[in-house]
Formats: sequence, C-alpha cells, structure tokens
Amino acid sequence: MSRSTRLAGAVLGALALTGGLAACGGGSSSLEERGGSTGSASGAAGKGTVVVGSAGFTESQVLAELYAGVLADAGYRTSIRTVENRELYEPSLEKGEIDVVPEYAATLAEFLNAKVNGPKAPEEKPVASSDVAATVAALEKLAAPRGLKVLPAGEAVDQNAFAVSREFAARHKLKSLSDLGRSKLKVKIAAGDECTVRPFCAPGLKSVYGIDVTGVDPKGVGTPQAKQAVKDGVDQLVLTTTTDATLDAFGLVLLEDDKKLQNADNVLPVVNAKDAGSPEIAEVLGKITKSLSTADLVELNRKVDAERAKPADVAKAYLEKKGLIGG
Repeated sequence: MSRSTRLAGAVLGALALTGGLAACGGGSSSLEERGGSTGSASGAAGKGTVVVGSAGFTESQVLAELYAGVLADAGYRTSIRTVENRELYEPSLEKGEIDVVPEYAATLAEFLNAKVNGPKAPEEKPVASSDVAATVAALEKLAAPRGLKVLPAGEAVDQNAFAVSREFAARHKLKSLSDLGRSKLKVKIAAGDECTVRPFCAPGLKSVYGIDVTGVDPKGVGTPQAKQAVKDGVDQLVLTTTTDATLDAFGLVLLEDDKKLQNADNVLPVVNAKDAGSPEIAEVLGKITKSLSTADLVELNRKVDAERAKPADVAKAYLEKKGLIGG
C-alpha cells in the first residue's frame, strides 16, 4: 500500500490530513522473528526481545527494519510485527504487545487527541502545528498517561506537500508556494475530494498563500493518476508527500511550504514506557533519528518501490553505509 493511499483515512476521519501514519483498512498482523539485521542473537539473551511495530506501507516497513537493525546490533533480540493500521497497533503498543513503533509527530498527536478528547477534537481544538517542539510536547502530554514514551523527533519529515511539473516551475520561476501565489496563476489541484474543505489543502492554499485555486480534480492523494494529470498539464498542482519517491519519474518537483501550512510530521520512535523505556533503548533508537533526513527517506522508499528491493536489505545497507551497525 502506498503512503498516499493511506493518507486519506487519517486520524479516524476527523483530522484534516497532516500526513503520517493513517488507517488504511484491514487488520492483518504478521510477526517476523530474527536476531536482527546483524544476527546478534547471542547478546540478546541477556537484554531480551524488543518487538518493533510496522504499519502496512513501505516507509513504515523500512523504518521498522532500521529500528530492529540497530537494536539487534546493540544486543537485543528483535522481531517485527506488521499491523495494517494505527487503530490496531496503537492499543497493542499501550498493552506492551508491541514495544516500539516509528511514528509521525503531528498525526499521532491528533490521533491521541481524538482518542482522549473525542473525534471532533482535532478539528475543534487541535494540538498539532507546524512547530515541531510544540507538537512533540503536546504529543508527550497525551502519550504519557497511556504508558507511552515519546522519544525525540529528528529532521526527517513525511508530511503533505504540493508538486508541479518541472516545466511549469521553470516557465513561471516557481520554487515555493508563495511564488505560486504571487504569480496569480489559476491552478486546479489533483487530490482527494476532501481537499475542497480541509484547511491544509485548497482553503489553506487560498488563505495562507493567496493561490487562485479554480477547482479540485478528485484523482486521489499522490496517486499515479493524479501525478500524470499534472505531468500532462490537465491539472497544475498535485497533493502528495515530502517523501514521495516517484516525483522524478513523472517530471514533478515539490514547491516549498515556506509559510508552514502543514503540520510537523517529523519521524520519531514511540515506545511502551514500562517495557522499552530504558535510556539505552532510547540512545540506540536515537542513532536512527539523528541520521535520517527527508532525502534519505525518499531514497529508501525509492529502492523498495521502484527497484523492488526488500525493506530489510535496504535498511541493512543504509545502516552499514552510515556506520550505525557492525563495530
């Protein structure tokens, strides 16, 4: 399942899309046991097993493999449990059936906001914003009473983004959404139906950037059809994500969200505080958080989705290249 597909169901349908891990249907769960990417099962006997949760899309699977790899290298026995959506894996994290999951700050914050304060809370009293520190602080307050520990966020961010064709950008000298607003060009957005009402989409582009949105072409969020429509000039703007690995293939480029319309969906680990809240586990997982960039996520996704490499192999190669395992 692609990330753009799962975006459409974010936060129980109540939250204006902010990117991040959203429900994508299904409830299948699978568990893969291993000594870790480095096979370090011997040291694991003394440190125990850490179950890493993964959602059913490429980026989450790769992140889970990265987490499992560094934990295995540190001497833990690791396993990965794949659960398709947050509505299922978040309760498992609270119960300690899963010890750690790769998460997205703003989306999880609003998910818990809805869970704690009611389904309308994300719209009527949102806790996430474009401010990473404030969003993580709000997430920590919601997570702690549920037995969850939120580890520091990194620079890597997977959030909503808008792209135009490379030719369109060059012709009109566009690098940012502000440039598009100043150009006074009329644009039609290839996105989901909800773009017409969601504040991060058409309404926000109009109010924050002054972009002249003439309509929404309901081809979905970041789907091949939506991107093809922009490539062909049928539409001018497509809603996708910052870690979309297929933009080059369609001749598209992202426009900078220079006024911070989108919420801070920075990647971070969330752990069960009782079972995996040790300083050592936090330090080990912090290696990944500090190393990963948004560009890294794009490339890791591309290797899996375009080159058909296995998430485990892609993760291991990255960890070795960055010197995060083995030695």
